[in-house]
Amino acid sequence: MRFLPFYTFLACALATSAVSQSCGGSFGSFVDAMKSEAVQRGHKPAAVDSFFANVRQDPKVIRADRAQGIFQMPFIEFSRRLISQNRLDAGVRNGKKLDSVFDRVEAEYGVSRGVLLAFWAFETDFGAVQGNFNTVNALVTLAHDCRRPELFRPQVFAALELYEHGDLDPASTTGAWAGEIGMVQMLPEDIIRNGVDGDGDGHVRLKTSAADALLSGANLLRSLGWQKGQPWMQEVELPSDFDWVSTGLETWKRASDWQSAGLRPRSGSLAAPDLQSAVLLPQGRNGPAFLVYPNFNVFFEWNQSFIYVTTAAYFATRLEGAPVYRAGNPSAGLGEAQMKALQAKLKERGHDVGGIDGILGAKTRIAVQAEQKRLGLPADAWPTTSLLNAL
Repeated sequence: MRFLPFYTFLACALATSAVSQSCGGSFGSFVDAMKSEAVQRGHKPAAVDSFFANVRQDPKVIRADRAQGIFQMPFIEFSRRLISQNRLDAGVRNGKKLDSVFDRVEAEYGVSRGVLLAFWAFETDFGAVQGNFNTVNALVTLAHDCRRPELFRPQVFAALELYEHGDLDPASTTGAWAGEIGMVQMLPEDIIRNGVDGDGDGHVRLKTSAADALLSGANLLRSLGWQKGQPWMQEVELPSDFDWVSTGLETWKRASDWQSAGLRPRSGSLAAPDLQSAVLLPQGRNGPAFLVYPNFNVFFEWNQSFIYVTTAAYFATRLEGAPVYRAGNPSAGLGEAQMKALQAKLKERGHDVGGIDGILGAKTRIAVQAEQKRLGLPADAWPTTSLLNAL
């Protein structure tokens, strides 16, 4: 379900020099070069030889990296597909079953249990489906591929370090196609930096220990900026004359200022009147509406897909008792071909849409809203055939 792998910006920030970021060419020669670099980094030659002994290029990894069409769905369809009653019920059961672990998560790391339950559910169905890709093969394949080598090359050396610690077996450790491991799907670097031995057995076993996985995930979220005791999202209602151009993740105001402009919580009161917040309309002014707070941005460090993040954040609220959102009656969206045509037109007009991929991501939304404003259309960042025709 990955749009981009966990915390890829961490790998990017710690990428090696331009020379060592080489990619492509003969896979065997590439592996030999990585082995030489590993020894130069201080790893013992015997460990390096053993780690890389049976590494193979996996074409299924490349196909998975190129095929992520699920993120082209609109929010309502996507969220309904991912949030079933079975998942809700399982979330409640797991929350009760591991109540002491979640108490520790909230006390030590300040991360609400609904958030971790949501990621645990979406990533692996509470540990049931963790992926069957050989982790080392996946990481080396993606490091060799010239699409994003700077993101994956450091992960190979991190996996080697885990192997030396006895926490990864190159032959048998499996996970997601992008190299993430365990119940909440963490990359090797993140395991090394933020892994927590939650069950006290002396190891960080994210595949078999729910305590290790949940505490490690919480520790990582905290390191990424999660603020203890602060909300991340609540459903709201907006008046018909709301200033639509001010919606979206580019405009942040105090929640009480939005309320003064006519925004109302669907139930209860504002979660944090004095916090900065943004109004999110995943399917435009006629669809669901949410007020999101700074913790919402941390979700993007977990996964960079706008639709995934919005759905995960909403699911976390459901797991903590929020009602089903009001779907409203949003205007029909665009199909894949239409979305690509729209992105091409937006790019022609100088907008950065992040690629012609048919996915309504954050950059495309910003560009759509700018053109809606220019054309005198309701600037709610939801692309329709009217906008496409107008362009």
